[in-house]
Amino acid sequence: MSDALLPIGVGLGILVAGFAVLWVLHRLLVRAARRAPWAAAVTRHARRPAHVGVVLLALHATLNGLPRADWHRGARHVLYLADIGVLAWAAAAALMIIMDLALSRYRTDVRDNRHARRIHTQVSVIRRIGIAGFAVVAMGAMLLTFPAFRAAGASVLASAGIAGVIAGLAAQSLLSNVFAGMQIVFSEALHLDDVVVVEGEWGRVEEITLTYVVVRIWDDRRLVLPTSYFLTTPFQNWTRTEAAVIGAVELDLDWTVPVEALRSVLELSVKENERWDGRTCVLQVTGATGSFVRIRALVSAHDAPTLWDLRCDVRERLVEWIRLEHPAALPRLRAEVAAPAGSAPAQVPAGSAPAPLGRDQPTAPGERPTTGAGPDPEQPG
Repeated sequence: MSDALLPIGVGLGILVAGFAVLWVLHRLLVRAARRAPWAAAVTRHARRPAHVGVVLLALHATLNGLPRADWHRGARHVLYLADIGVLAWAAAAALMIIMDLALSRYRTDVRDNRHARRIHTQVSVIRRIGIAGFAVVAMGAMLLTFPAFRAAGASVLASAGIAGVIAGLAAQSLLSNVFAGMQIVFSEALHLDDVVVVEGEWGRVEEITLTYVVVRIWDDRRLVLPTSYFLTTPFQNWTRTEAAVIGAVELDLDWTVPVEALRSVLELSVKENERWDGRTCVLQVTGATGSFVRIRALVSAHDAPTLWDLRCDVRERLVEWIRLEHPAALPRLRAEVAAPAGSAPAQVPAGSAPAPLGRDQPTAPGERPTTGAGPDPEQPG
């Protein structure tokens, strides 16, 4: 028992000293993180692997100092497996630190962030592939520490072709999504934070993995789609080339609407709105059929969320101006009602809805008069 006290004491000393050194380094890195991004990345990703590494170092020192026993072989094997796992963890942490430092140069909170979003998308996929690669290598190294697996290595390699074919057939759907994810990312068809319309829903790309894409809908729902969906199904990408977008506000109004005055109101409203980026402000009459004319206002903004708010502001301003200044331009239905033969024309009380147009009143272009009850006086008999 006395022979074991010294190795245990050495192990505890290494543990305490190692944790003390890590605590001091952590405090220094936290202070440096206020000025240096690399310090924040190291603190965030390397802290836990370092603590586990200190624990393994203390266990190795303790085991090496203990008297020989039958259980040492199994304990040493377990420590070797843990060493491999910690090394893979440290390699993944180093990859995460490098990726974070690379991404810190590309900010996505600026107006024109297309290039930054492309870099973030590709780095996120490379990071996932790298971590998966470290995990596979670590698992292979762990298996090779078992004599049975080393002896069976030749037979495993010989049957790898057949096993690969079987695994490929079994995981055909998964592999297709994986290759689709890589194709989407590196072909720049889709980026993180892109504004897309999929399945009739408008939203932003929140996450891209090798197998699925998460789209955050405008009402905070999440639409999860396989990556192969974006290669086989058409979808709208509003921000593929640039973040700035153009949107339309459409109104169906009466033929009496003053278009020029409405155009002036639109220009004034967007100039007073901080969401407008100053690029596009157009008012057009895009339709004139039936009882209405269709007015379309085109406005632009720096990004899709800002455009949504700008469209709502413009719509509210135009509707309010029409309601207060030109109520006659509000949408209405016109009908020509023919009075029965020999009857006096109906009297419409003052203050009621707009009177229907009679035979002696001109109808708007494109309108077709409708007849009410009773015979048409122009028809015989």
